[in-house]
Amino acid sequence: MTPKPRIVGIGGTSRPESASECALRACLAGIAALGADTEAFCGDSLDLPLYGSGVAPTPGARRLVEAIRQCDGLVIASPCYHGGMSGTIKNALDYIEELRADHRPYLDGRAVGIVVCAYGVQSVGTTIVGLRSVVHALRGWPTPFAAGIHLSDGVFDAQGRCTDAAAAAQLELVARQVWEFAAMRLGWIGQERARAVA
Repeated sequence: MTPKPRIVGIGGTSRPESASECALRACLAGIAALGADTEAFCGDSLDLPLYGSGVAPTPGARRLVEAIRQCDGLVIASPCYHGGMSGTIKNALDYIEELRADHRPYLDGRAVGIVVCAYGVQSVGTTIVGLRSVVHALRGWPTPFAAGIHLSDGVFDAQGRCTDAAAAAQLELVARQVWEFAAMRLGWIGQERARAVA
């Protein structure tokens, strides 16, 4: 039997229930509904020492690295800060350097869904391109579709639920593409192992 895909989400800001955190949680809920196990790193769990600063990794940083090491796919959700991803998200992604010597280094063989939230439309595209460039540099597979959520009143309600049909459709498509890639890869690996044993 093929195991469930494990999908890790990284996103949000230091503010709990930020729009990018709500978008991440909505996307992960869609992935879980398709049959994956999910884990989110948001808010306080992204309060990590600056990578490369010489400070020893905290327990939270080690937990993030281990979750990514064990995952089959990721979703990264960032706000747009002046045309690019937030420093918090970039710092979290820099910790993936700890996987450089793994059998499956960095994000090798993992689908990565990208979600970007902004109040202005101009920086959505540049932030998506920047995130995709980082994912490529880490040997990940950005999904063909990335969600660019233009924020306005009514996109997320007070409980953090997406109430905008267009935004919900984007998040659902990212969720499906991450899940399908991870599930297909796990199925292929399972078949290869079965053939090797036979």
